[in-house]
Order: sequence, then C-alpha cells, then structure tokens
Amino acid sequence: MTEAVRVGEVIEAATTGYAAQCYELYDLPPLGSLVRTRDGDIDLFGVVYQALTASFESGRRPIARGRDEASQEAVYAANPQLSKLLRSEFNVLVVGHRRNGVLRHYLPPAPARIHGFVYLCPANEVRDFSEEFGFLNILVGTPLPVASDEIIAAAVRQMSRAHEDSHGFLVEAGKELAGLLSHDFVQLKSILGRLE
Repeated sequence: MTEAVRVGEVIEAATTGYAAQCYELYDLPPLGSLVRTRDGDIDLFGVVYQALTASFESGRRPIARGRDEASQEAVYAANPQLSKLLRSEFNVLVVGHRRNGVLRHYLPPAPARIHGFVYLCPANEVRDFSEEFGFLNILVGTPLPVASDEIIAAAVRQMSRAHEDSHGFLVEAGKELAGLLSHDFVQLKSILGRLE
C-alpha cells in the first residue's frame, strides 16, 4: 500500500468543498487529482478543480523582479523573501466520503475541518474510490467557477492512471457520462474529446 502524500492544509471549508494552502510554494496537486482530508471519523474525498499562487496580502499584487536575471530560478535566488510573501492554494470539490470503511459517492454530513491535512490519494485509494462512478454525478451537476468540462475530463484522466486497464476505465466512464449528459450532447462531446 502506497503512502499518501500530504499536499496542504484546509484554510476554508464548506459542505461542498474547501480551499487548501500548500506548505511549499508551487507544490500543487495536479488538476483533477483525487485528494482526501479527515473530519473526525470521516474521510472526505474531493477533486482539485482550481489552483492559484498569489500574494499573502489581498489586494497587493506581486511585481516583476526578473529584468536583470537570466532565469526564473535566479529571480527566486535573488529574492528569497518571495517564498514568505507568496502562497499557493488549491480548491477542492467534495465528491464523496468514507465512514467505517464504507465509501459513499455523495456529500458528507459536515464540512472539512480548518487546519485539516490534505493528502494526495495514492493509486490504490483512487482505484477503490473510482470502482463506481457515483462521483461523476456530483462533478456533472455542480456549477464550478471554472470550465467544468475541463475539470470532469481531468478527473477522469487522473483516475484512469490508477487502473490497470486505463482504456477500459475511460470507456466505462464515458458510458456513465453519456447517461448523465444525454440531454447535452455538446457538453458530452466536449468532455469525451478531452479524455485522450
């Protein structure tokens, strides 16, 4: 069993999702990744749908510093304070939970806890979670502040990598999406076109 990697800490939470801050600048989980945090005896599973790096002070934007530097790395080497002035965060849509060893592909009874640790799910956990496709209903049915087609496709692609038969997983996920989006052929085609 592979060890889960801690990728951040919850800094804002709601029943449907949360925001997490990374410990290291730019150490963000990939778009569409399945992540997990804990609330008491419940593991909350979610999909990363947005990431950002910005100033710690809201309303204060970073300024260009690389005019006389040869590379991006040189900018950070010449300005070591940047790692203390900037933060990397990611947003997660909760798509299921586990209580007493039972996985459920619907929202948990309570939001994640502030300062809860967030882990990138290892392949075995992703496989277990994605054996059934109930989570796709939440992804399809939740309006996101970013392109939902991109997020759904990214999540399915990320999950397919954890399966021995990744192509078979993509085919089954595509069939499930076809049922969920039978009323919206344009969106279905858009998502399926991104599963390559």
